[in-house]
Order: sequence, then structure tokens, then C-alpha cells
Amino acid sequence: MNLDRKLSSYDYHLPPELIAQNPVTPRDSSRLLVVKPESSIEHTIFCNLPDLLLPGDLLVVNDTRVIPARLYGKKSTGAQVEVLLIEETENNCWLALVKPGKRFAVGSEIIFSNDLKATVMGKDDKTGGRFLQFTFPSSQTFWQVLDKVGNIPFPPYVTESQAKVEQYQTIYAEKEGAIAAPTAGLHFTERLFKELKERQVNIATVTLHVGIGTFRPVEVEDILTHEMHHESIELDRNTVDLIKKTKEAGRKVIAVGTTVVRTLEGAYQHHQKLKAFSGKTDLFIYPSYEFKVIDGLITNFHLPKSSLLMLVSALIGRERLMSIYQEAIEEKYRFYSFGDAMFINI
Repeated sequence: MNLDRKLSSYDYHLPPELIAQNPVTPRDSSRLLVVKPESSIEHTIFCNLPDLLLPGDLLVVNDTRVIPARLYGKKSTGAQVEVLLIEETENNCWLALVKPGKRFAVGSEIIFSNDLKATVMGKDDKTGGRFLQFTFPSSQTFWQVLDKVGNIPFPPYVTESQAKVEQYQTIYAEKEGAIAAPTAGLHFTERLFKELKERQVNIATVTLHVGIGTFRPVEVEDILTHEMHHESIELDRNTVDLIKKTKEAGRKVIAVGTTVVRTLEGAYQHHQKLKAFSGKTDLFIYPSYEFKVIDGLITNFHLPKSSLLMLVSALIGRERLMSIYQEAIEEKYRFYSFGDAMFINI
């Protein structure tokens, strides 16, 4: 089997102390590893990003907002329950991961508060999750109740964090729907955006509501048999026009995060050309994929054997990426959601 297809080819050892538990302050003081078109790399600070871009380049960011998707409740028997919302499937009916899941047959009720209850309506074989129909007072919306009862779900490897909830949102987070932050965007500050605009670097938005497809582990040795869970994306005409204008001017389209890559490339895949799109994507990007839209990527350092690591490998090659990761480990970069960043300029 081709090594690029083997799950074990995307494994690496990360010392636990390099898993960032807290974000740096200010956000743009994180480190930035710059991967240049040739074989060299450079170490700098994220606030120096404007020096690496040219007037007319375009940064595309994901404006999704993390929702308080983690809920704690109990069954009528008093047994404790933990729920992670994945996506709304119908009006106030959500696909959710439920722990402990095996005990929840259709018709089971979960009580979260006096104002919020849910009934198990069915099981999803693909995710192992449950479909939950929520009920709440008619005087309130689901989002109003969720804001009171739910919790922002930090990633499972963030176990000793003093981070505030707002530190797990990008400064441009707007459209509610994600269950995890598009973490490459966490490094941006208002000051940095101001400097980018002064240097005539343009900024456009897309939306991908980060769901289980982004962080679900790949568990098959032949990665080509991995199935991605779909996620909701939105690419509007304004962003399409800006991308086309950028490319016509010979400038670069830089995706801020793997979620932006999946949005742009997923919309292209749907139409077989760059065109506005609102819907779902289950696009899985791995080595041999030919990028149609992006010319570069700003991203954090990803978990071993993850689909995100495979996506970045598709951009610069698996062997080169794994070598860069080893250097980042030796240089003691901070990894994962609250960690440092990488700018791949192809």
C-alpha cells in the first residue's frame, strides 16, 4: 500500500507538555512557523503576518461561532448524562453524542433544567449518536435556553485550562452553529486586522459550522476507506467575487484554517467551478488531492492520525510535513487548539 494511504504514516509522538492548555495573551503573540515555497522554513511571531503578505492578497476566514453544545443532565432515574450537540436536523431536534449512550432507548427522557428537556427519538448508526427532540417554554427560544444551560465544549485534550469562554471564539465569530472553534483564527486581533487592511490585504468570510467531521478520528489503516461526516458550509457571492478578483490580479488566496479549505474546495467540488454555495460537504482531502481554490494556508498543529493532518499533507507532502512537525517539537512549539500556528505559502 502507498505510504500516503496508511494511517500509521501520519503518526508522531508529542510530549504531553507541548499540548497547549491556555492561549497566549495577546492572541497575536503566538509563534508562527512559516513554510516557504522552497524547502526552507522560518520561525517568527504571528503579529508579523502582514510582512509575509502582499497588497491584494486575500485572507479567507470562517465566521462560525461556537455554541454551548455540551449539556449535563439526568434521566428520570437520577442517572447522570452528558450530551454533546452535533447538528440540528429538524426544528429543535438535534443529533447528539450521549454518554453513557447504550442506556438510551427510543423514548428515554433527559432533564437538563426546569426549562429544558429532551426525548430520544432514534439512533444514528454512522456516529453512534442519538436524535434528541428538545422541549422548552414557548416564551423562550432554544438558543436562549441553551445559553443558560449549555457549556462551551473545550477539546478533550484541554484538561487544565484557565481560559475564558471568549478566548475560544475568534474575534469575528458571528454565525452560531459550531461545536468547536476554527482555531487558526484564534490568533487574530483587532490591531492585526487593522494593520492588514492598511497594507491592502483583503479579508473575506465563509461559514463552516465545525462538527464531528472535523475532529472525528480516522480509525482505518487505509485512509481512502475513511468516511467523513458532513458539515454545513456557506460560500456567498461576495467572497466568490473577491477570490476571482484576487486570482485575476495574480495575488494569493490564503485560507485561515482547514475549515476554510474544506468550504472553498467543497463548494468547488459541488459545482465543478467556483460559485456561491450553501449546503453540506463531506469532502475528505488527503495527499494526491489537487487544490482548485487556495494558494496558501494558516493553520495550527494537528493531532496525530487526524484528517486535518492529512489535509495539510495534501498541500506540501506528507514526508515534508512530518519533518516540519518534528522540528516544531524540537523547537517546543505549542500544539493543538490553544497552540501556535503555521503559515504554508505555496
